[in-house]
Amino acid sequence: MIKWKAYKRPVAGALAVLLLGQILLFAGTAKVSAADTPGIDLKLEVKAAILIDADSGEVLYELNADAPLAPASMAKMMTEYLVMEALQTGKIKMDTMVPTSKYAASVGGSGGLLAEGDEHTVNDMFAGMSINSANDSTIALAELVGGGSEESFAGMMNDKAKELGLSSNAHFINSTGLDRSDLGEYAPKSIEGETIFTARDASILAQRLLKDHKEILAYTKIPSQKFRPKDKTPMINWNWMLEGNKDIQNFKKYAYIGMDGLKTGHTDAAGYCFTGTAERNGMRLISVVMGAAFGLPDNQVNQGKRFIETRKLMDYGFNNFEIKQIIAPKTAVESLPDVKVKKGVATKVSVVTESALSLVVKKGMTPDQIKQEAVSYDANKIVAPIKAGDPLGTLTVTYNNKKHEIKLVATEAVKKGSWIRLLFRAIGKFFSGLFKGIKNIF
Repeated sequence: MIKWKAYKRPVAGALAVLLLGQILLFAGTAKVSAADTPGIDLKLEVKAAILIDADSGEVLYELNADAPLAPASMAKMMTEYLVMEALQTGKIKMDTMVPTSKYAASVGGSGGLLAEGDEHTVNDMFAGMSINSANDSTIALAELVGGGSEESFAGMMNDKAKELGLSSNAHFINSTGLDRSDLGEYAPKSIEGETIFTARDASILAQRLLKDHKEILAYTKIPSQKFRPKDKTPMINWNWMLEGNKDIQNFKKYAYIGMDGLKTGHTDAAGYCFTGTAERNGMRLISVVMGAAFGLPDNQVNQGKRFIETRKLMDYGFNNFEIKQIIAPKTAVESLPDVKVKKGVATKVSVVTESALSLVVKKGMTPDQIKQEAVSYDANKIVAPIKAGDPLGTLTVTYNNKKHEIKLVATEAVKKGSWIRLLFRAIGKFFSGLFKGIKNIF
């Protein structure tokens, strides 16, 4: 989390203009009581929100989800992604030592555990970033992966945003989500503007982070942990909704069963933000709220408002949706049990679904809400020899106006027929057709 008050600077004029713009935006969105999701109003007190299924990306609820807003420390999800990617490719290792630059040591906001020249492992720095939202650890990691320059790393963040399919609004100027005015002499020279993205962007980024680097949850689920064994007090996770907080006096009223991530954020320009993720009964959801308690004093009550709004989203998701297997693997489809094969020992082969299909559906969904259509491939392309498991058609399942395709595969091999077999088969077809023609005359 970023705390503006920890490092006030003489930027009152610029801040006033920025806050005025944000307040006007909030006033505009506050007039819309109903969500963008037709017929559903969760009465969220935020600027923007979205709820998605983590596996499929299916949007279950949204409110102003495409409004570009300041994300504060939620921007660190992109830093986490790039550090995890560097680990995956072998560019760095968990035991790689990370130096602390003058910039990293002097940055304000969350963290403040590092002095210039300190060296700690990637593992320790990553814990500082993911558990405590530490700006110093974040910048140190960004400089490591960015070849010594956070500005270079920010360029990598913007490139990755395009690669992951974030909107054209998504823009990063640093690794932390701090405003330009907070960076002083370390503000980027080659990148203009401020860090900004939408609630939908945050959900996409979170989904990819969990899909590509699910090990992130091993860090984000930790309620508290000492940065150094000798430290007197531990780092406290800003995510008060963690299930692990259910017995912690200060946080147990916010604790949520199944919650194990992901990233909080706060600045005066952003308000209180939170990208959360929780799993129950095999279904993992991702929620995003932006601009909670906007313009209100920085205290525990207002800090907790983003979690109250997140609970509304999560409760809506888990109370109204469920994961349901629509198609089982290796299952025959009644409308297309087999397909014809050319030039084979056999003239046809049975087909089954290659894999299962499970969807997030509304609880109480009835079978008639699911439509299925099975189609074989072009007959001229289904020619022996065929191996068991070869795709020979598709099953299209439609639910809630969205189509999902599963391959239909051969259950067994079909060898190519000998020329003599194919010759006699052709003769047989000729006379069969001839006799039918004669029969039809009479």
